[in-house]
Amino acid sequence: MIEFPNAKINIGLNITERRPDGFHNLETVFCPVGWCDALEFVVDKKVQFSSSGLLIVGDPESNLVMKAYRLLQKDFSLPPLKIHLHKAIPFGAGLGGGSSDAAFMLSMLNKQFGLNLSGKELEVYAAQLGSDCAFFIRNMPVFASGKGEIMEPVQPALNGLFILLVKPPVEVSTAKAFQWVVPEKSGNSLKTLIQLPVQEWKDQVVNQFEGSVFKQYPQIGELKKRLYDLGAIYASMSGSGSSVFGLFHELPLGWNSLFPSSFLTFSQKLSIL
Repeated sequence: MIEFPNAKINIGLNITERRPDGFHNLETVFCPVGWCDALEFVVDKKVQFSSSGLLIVGDPESNLVMKAYRLLQKDFSLPPLKIHLHKAIPFGAGLGGGSSDAAFMLSMLNKQFGLNLSGKELEVYAAQLGSDCAFFIRNMPVFASGKGEIMEPVQPALNGLFILLVKPPVEVSTAKAFQWVVPEKSGNSLKTLIQLPVQEWKDQVVNQFEGSVFKQYPQIGELKKRLYDLGAIYASMSGSGSSVFGLFHELPLGWNSLFPSSFLTFSQKLSIL
C-alpha cells in the first residue's frame, strides 16, 4: 500500500499561554498543501524500516512512522511490515512533514487491516504522537486551538491563488522556538481575521513566532520581505519556521530560478474547498 503524506502551512499563529503541563495553548489555521512524501508498506516476515530522499538520521524506532505503527500494534494484531518512506518535505521547516507521515500511517493501517477506527478515534491516536498530527487525519482547512488538537472547519478564500513555498538552508528547532516566544493573547480573533479578503491579511494575520525566530535567523525575515517584493499579496513563516510562503494572484516569472540552489522550493495553484 502506498500513500503520499502532504505538508501543511499555518495561516496565523498565536501562542496564547503556557499550560501547567509545560505545553502551550495556541490558535492557528492549518491548511494542507501539496508538497508530499511517499509512504509504502507491505507485509513481510519481520519489521523493517528504510528511507530515501532527504536524509533521515537516528534510530528507526524513533521515527514517527514507526511510532504510529507501534501505537496501533499495542491495541491490534498487526503483522510485521516492510516500511519505506521517501522523504521530500524538509525537516525543521514548520510544514508538519513528520506529523503527516505518522497520521497517514495510522490511516493506512486502519484501511489495510480493517481496524474500523472512526476519524475521531484516529485523531485520538494521532494526538498521542504530536500536537499537529490529528490535523492530518482530517487534512482540510481548520481553525485549531488547545495544543492544536481542537479543530473546527474554516474556509479561507484561497481558491485560485498560487502559493510559493521556500525553505532556506537552515532548520529551526520547534522546542527552541517555543523557548524564545513570549505567549500573548491576541485582541483580534483569528477565526474572524481569516474571513477577511487575503489582501487585508498583511499586518493583521500574524505568526507570533516570527519576531523571535527572525532575530535568531535574519535570513528567514529577509526571505519573507523578498516574497513581498516579488508581488505576494500575503507572506508568512509557517509554524515555527524555517519555511516561508507567499500567496500570489500569479507566480513571478522564473520563480524557480529566483532563489539559490541551496533553497528548496514548491509551488501550486490552490484549490481548497
